[in-house]
Amino acid sequence: MSVSVVIPCYRSARTLPRLVAGLMPVLREVSPDHEVILVVDGSPDDTWAAASRLARDVDGVRAIHLSRNYGQHNALVAGIRDARGDVVVTMDDDLQHPPEQIPLLLSTLEGERLDLVYGVPHQEEHGCLRSLASRSVKAGMAAALGIGAAREISAFRAFRTRLRDGFDGLRGPHASVDVALSWATTRVGSVRVHMRRRGDGRSNYTPRLLVRHTVNMLVGYSSAPLRAASLLGFLAGVLGLLLAGVVLWRFLTGGITVAGFTTLASMVALFSSAQLMSIGVLGEYIGRIHGGGMGRPTYVVRERAGQGFRPPGDAVVTTAGSGSDER
Repeated sequence: MSVSVVIPCYRSARTLPRLVAGLMPVLREVSPDHEVILVVDGSPDDTWAAASRLARDVDGVRAIHLSRNYGQHNALVAGIRDARGDVVVTMDDDLQHPPEQIPLLLSTLEGERLDLVYGVPHQEEHGCLRSLASRSVKAGMAAALGIGAAREISAFRAFRTRLRDGFDGLRGPHASVDVALSWATTRVGSVRVHMRRRGDGRSNYTPRLLVRHTVNMLVGYSSAPLRAASLLGFLAGVLGLLLAGVVLWRFLTGGITVAGFTTLASMVALFSSAQLMSIGVLGEYIGRIHGGGMGRPTYVVRERAGQGFRPPGDAVVTTAGSGSDER
């Protein structure tokens, strides 16, 4: 079984050498054919210099430099599409995911005959606010997207490379690896792993970005917001009928001699709010359709460095691209 480790990199020039140094001995133990793919997501610091240097100096390490910052999941898609191993392992670049836990992921994948395994921490490694936001994202995925294992999702995962065929047609700027993987299999499991504290700097995934990611997933991969808008309109209509009934009853019983401005204003505000919210949801969907029609890429590769292992019988591994490089 050959293994490809895909690592999206952003502002990680100081952590990458330590991460690769810890990875390589572990990968040599689990598989003779292995590679590490460092996907530098348009980082503004020296991350590409560090990644390309590792690709030149360490056998089995490759580096991909994206032309701009596309986001973590887009960078993961770039690395996954470029992977040559039978199994793909994804992990963060901040040393929170210990390389020595990779054999546990792989053994669970093989031993339980699964297609996808998530490494779930024994204890939350983030603060209360970040953990709450992360749990909210997972709850939203479980409820709205119909992903049963969403509550066990983490960035530390191992899956069979063939699953990427399930999202071969994924295009556009809004990518979610976990949703795309859910399209390809239901044989999903999880295993408890030990996590570390972040090795350097602060996480780029703030609660605001997590909420934004949740909205991207809900609007980009589900029709639940449209159903919610329809339900909102229905409830507003029911409430409007009740208010109309109350006003009519008060008028017939002499309780109203002059039409009440407060009731009228309240009804107008209520229906206007429901209409604007529904229009906003529709506008978000139309905007995404428009963005997809413009051909915005999931990613564009600027340059590459290093040579990983080459599967037997394979010549040059390429994937469908966008522009002058790869998408």
